[in-house]
Amino acid sequence: MNLRFVETFLWVARLGSFSAAAERLGATQASVSHRIATLEQELGVALFDRDSRSVVLTPAGLRAIPKAEEILRAAAEFQLAIAEPGQIQGSVSLGTNDVIAHSLLSRIMARVRQRYPGITIDLQIETSSANTRALFDRRIDIALGMGTIDDDRIINAQYGAFVPVWVASSDFLLPDGKLGLADLANRPLLTFSRDSVPYRGLMKQFADAGLNALSVSNINALITMIDLAVAGFGATALPRAVLGKHLGAGLLRALDVDPAFPVFTHYLSYLDVNENPLVKAVADIAFEIAAEADDPDLFSAYQKGPHL
Repeated sequence: MNLRFVETFLWVARLGSFSAAAERLGATQASVSHRIATLEQELGVALFDRDSRSVVLTPAGLRAIPKAEEILRAAAEFQLAIAEPGQIQGSVSLGTNDVIAHSLLSRIMARVRQRYPGITIDLQIETSSANTRALFDRRIDIALGMGTIDDDRIINAQYGAFVPVWVASSDFLLPDGKLGLADLANRPLLTFSRDSVPYRGLMKQFADAGLNALSVSNINALITMIDLAVAGFGATALPRAVLGKHLGAGLLRALDVDPAFPVFTHYLSYLDVNENPLVKAVADIAFEIAAEADDPDLFSAYQKGPHL
C-alpha cells in the first residue's frame, strides 16, 4: 500500500474536495483522483461518495480515518527515530504573528535547517485569529501566537511572554516622568486589531480605571504600527524585544506608565490528532530557542525542553 495514497485520502477527507487536497499536497487534481481510485481498488471498497459539487465519506471511509492517521504516524515516527537527521524529508506548516516573526523566528528557522536540513518550513505570518482558523482548516500544523485556542481538539502549550513597553516618538506631546492611564486617555493610541489579545487588554485596563480611550487606531501589521509611532501618530504598547533598534536610535522613547501593559503571552497550539511527528520536532526546537532567549527584560520562557 502506497503511503502517499493514504495521506491523500486523509487530506481529501479533511478538506472535503479533491481540488483542495491537491492544492494542499502540491499535486494535480487528476493525480489526487487517481490515488484515491487506486486505493479504493486495492481495498475493494468505496471511500467517498462523489457528486458534481462535493465528496462525502462513505461508512468505510469514516472507519478508515483513524487507521490511516495511525499508519502515517507510525511510519513518520519510524523515520524520525531511525533515520539520520540529515536524511529526514518532509514539511511543517507554521502559522505565527509579527511579534514572533520579528524576534525569535529566524533563530527557530536556522535551528531547524541545521538539525533537519531536509525539513521544509512553510510559513504563514498572520494575526493570531487568522492562524487559529488556519489550524482548524488544516492549512497549518502549528500556530504560535497570542492567547489559547479554546477547543477540545487543540493542545495549547505555554510558550513564553514578551515584556511590553509603552513608547512614543520623542516629540509626542507627553510629559516626562511617571504617567498614568489618564495621561494617555485623550491621546491617540495605536494597537493591534480588534480581535487581538492586546486590544482586549488595552480596553480592559482603561475600563478598570474608569476611563475611555478616546482615539484608538487598530493596525494588524507590527512594522506599520512602529512606523506610525515613530512618525508621531500615537503612543503604543509593544514588546520591548522588537523595539531595540528604534529605542537605541532615539526614534522612540520608552514611557513610564503605571499600571504596566499586560505581557504578550504566547502559546504553541496544534491539533491533538496531528499524525505528523515532524510537528513535534519543530515544536521542540521552538521551545529550545525560547529557553535560550529567556531574558527578564525582554522575554520569559515558560517551559524548557521538549513538551509535545
